Amino acid sequence: MEDQSIIVFEIRPQWNKPEIILEHPFAKTTFVKAKNNWKVFWMKADLKWHSYSPNPTVKYLQDFTKLVEEDKHHCFFG
Repeated sequence: MEDQSIIVFEIRPQWNKPEIILEHPFAKTTFVKAKNNWKVFWMKADLKWHSYSPNPTVKYLQDFTKLVEEDKHHCFFG
């Protein structure tokens, strides 16, 4: 967690040096108290967070985890 955000990341060894462990963020949600919802973001190839346009917001944190797990548009896991 960072402030009002939860970041989901992959942990894996570097391909050519397995002793080096890398963390790659790929999904983020941020709680917006004024609107009582969660904004959803995904990490694009430019390494910047972008709004997840199919569902830019969700009401509950469980909805965010479901979006990431299903990954219908192949944004989170490629």
